[in-house]
Amino acid sequence: MPLVVARVLLVLLVLLGLPGRAQHRYWDADYDSLRLVLNRQQTDTTRLRTLVHLLDLTRLDEARERRYALGFLDELLVLNQRVQAFEQAPYRVLRQGAGFWEQGNHNEQALEAVKKAIYLFDQVGRPVPRLLVEVAPLYNRLNQIEERYAFYRDKLAYYRIKGSKENIAACYLSIGGYYRRKGAYNQAISNFLRAAELFRHFDQHYYITELKVAGANYAEWGNSTKALHYLRQSVSLANRYALRGGYGVDAYTLRSISRLYLVQQDTAAARRYATLSLAVRGRASMNEQEDRAYGLVQSGLVLLAMKKGARALPILQEAQRLADSLHLTLMGRRQGEFELTAAWARYYTILGDDGRAEQLWQQAYQEARASKLSVLRKNYLHELSSFYDARNKPGQAQQYSRAYMALADSMSEAQGAYHLAQYEGERMENAQSEQIANLRQAQAVQAVHLHRRNQLLLGALLTIVVVSGLGGLVYWQLRRNKRTLRQLRQTQNQLIASEKWAFVGELSAGIAHELQNPLSFMKKFAEVSSAMLEDMPRQSASSDRLEQEIVAGLKQNLQEISQHGVRASSIIKDMLDHSRAGTGQRAPTNVNSLVEEYLRLAYQGLQSQDKSFRAELVTVLDPALPLVSLVPQDMGRVLLNLFTNAFHAVRQRQRQTDAPYQPTVSIHTRSLPDGTVEIRVGDNGTGMPESVRARVFEPFFTTKSVGEGTGLGLSLSVDIIKAHGGTLQLETQQGQGTEFIVGLPA
Repeated sequence: MPLVVARVLLVLLVLLGLPGRAQHRYWDADYDSLRLVLNRQQTDTTRLRTLVHLLDLTRLDEARERRYALGFLDELLVLNQRVQAFEQAPYRVLRQGAGFWEQGNHNEQALEAVKKAIYLFDQVGRPVPRLLVEVAPLYNRLNQIEERYAFYRDKLAYYRIKGSKENIAACYLSIGGYYRRKGAYNQAISNFLRAAELFRHFDQHYYITELKVAGANYAEWGNSTKALHYLRQSVSLANRYALRGGYGVDAYTLRSISRLYLVQQDTAAARRYATLSLAVRGRASMNEQEDRAYGLVQSGLVLLAMKKGARALPILQEAQRLADSLHLTLMGRRQGEFELTAAWARYYTILGDDGRAEQLWQQAYQEARASKLSVLRKNYLHELSSFYDARNKPGQAQQYSRAYMALADSMSEAQGAYHLAQYEGERMENAQSEQIANLRQAQAVQAVHLHRRNQLLLGALLTIVVVSGLGGLVYWQLRRNKRTLRQLRQTQNQLIASEKWAFVGELSAGIAHELQNPLSFMKKFAEVSSAMLEDMPRQSASSDRLEQEIVAGLKQNLQEISQHGVRASSIIKDMLDHSRAGTGQRAPTNVNSLVEEYLRLAYQGLQSQDKSFRAELVTVLDPALPLVSLVPQDMGRVLLNLFTNAFHAVRQRQRQTDAPYQPTVSIHTRSLPDGTVEIRVGDNGTGMPESVRARVFEPFFTTKSVGEGTGLGLSLSVDIIKAHGGTLQLETQQGQGTEFIVGLPA
């Protein structure tokens, strides 16, 4: 448990990017601990960061981690669709490749998809050393050894120019594997050690791995001293690495030491290390079942070297069972060659079953030949030559001995060619280094030019910003001036209107003063005369008919005089109201309250004249309406006039129709996006024809009966609304209804 806690804490430090060594341990983070951290994370960004880290560490050649990777990639693509943290095309293609890989029989499609994903990662500058290493097993399964070498050679040249040390290390690793299969141990070990030196700076696990691989190759090359040096160094570093949360000694290293001791004929030590390799568990094992199969083969070979065939039999049988279930072949993955067929050949040789032993040695040789493994071909030719020589078959022994010598000579020539190639490679490497230096110098010169250009661009950008700022200031000042000018014109119009109506008021006041008394006398005398006529004695039937007609006419004339006197008084009163429009004091006013108050007054006023009148009132008032600066008495006069007109319209339609009809007056208030407060007063009355609509706002124009209206109500309303900087619009349809729309600036 303490080790698990330490690993989780290390992973958290890496993910959080805290100062210290954790920043340099990205590639050394523990895979299983990262998965535990992922399970505890909730936010999209932290989960996305952890998923990227897990995929950087995933070994697609291992079945369990490949299945995890498919789930991780699916979640990563969904999260990045929401967060848009990075370009997800490389991960989308990698998902396709992992899917082909998982199917098992689509190696070519998997290889092409993974190579394309690496190309896309290169384009965005993201190092993917683990993914580069995973390409090699796919090439191995397709038996494309030369194509594999060409791929890593080209990639190495590209990454050396780009300076991507992580990817360079992965290329050296895989190129070393190519040379090892060719039997060119000098070049193989050189590349493995180059890779180790680079891995040492960023990935402790692969640094240890390449040291052990170099040691294993020294052992195959016959240099036991160097082999033990690197293998023991690998074990020592792995033990220290395990104490810091690393993987510990892996099974491959232990098997390599066992093979080395077996070559030295120290079977006791060889058996001890073979047994230790079978005990390795966890991520230090690439695949526990696969590692076990390799370890069983090595244990069987040690027992066969000790001439203990009976004890080796159950071990080889279990190895065969695992090989069949895991589909293991001679050309393994990164575990080395799986020599189970050769182990069975040795077993039957010890058992004395020459026919079976011969068949298996021939099969082992054909497998090595098909896999293009020169080293094993040479070893198996030597075994076949010895096998036939021991059984007194000189012809066959000489045949395989000659083939062995020819292959050894060709390998020696190839080794010489590789030596030359290595020399040429060093020359090419020096030329490339010079080319890279020249490129970097050119890049430095270009950087200077870019720096100067950026300075010029920055100066131009600052100039544009300053000019834009001045333009914005001018634009803001222009808008402010326009607004001020608009307010001045509004004020000017209000002053002109006030002056006009002040003059009208003075004139009206003079007229009212001069006419009020005569009008009062006219009304009074008309009323007295009407009363006197009413008090006259009733005329008898014999009275003069002409006299009766004269009396009736006098009564009618007196009523007309009284009515026109009342209308004249109303006109004078409305003219005085016009003269006072806009002269009151403005105050922030709740429009909804004003509407409710004057709607009630208008409705009650009409009901006082006609007790039978009823109408449906529909009010939809916006509760979020802002306060409006206005003269409440003036705006109340406007609303009262609009409500009264609406009630008169619905009452007129009610009187004109015999069909079922519900008089309805609706009032809506709302705040528009431009800051305007809108009041809509609608009715379902008679509506207006076009001839009436064209003149409805003219002073003294009315459609009401004589004595019911002066024709100044809407004219007065327009002036009041304009004085407040608002608008009054009309929408009407004859026979359907009318709606007045008042707009006031909040």
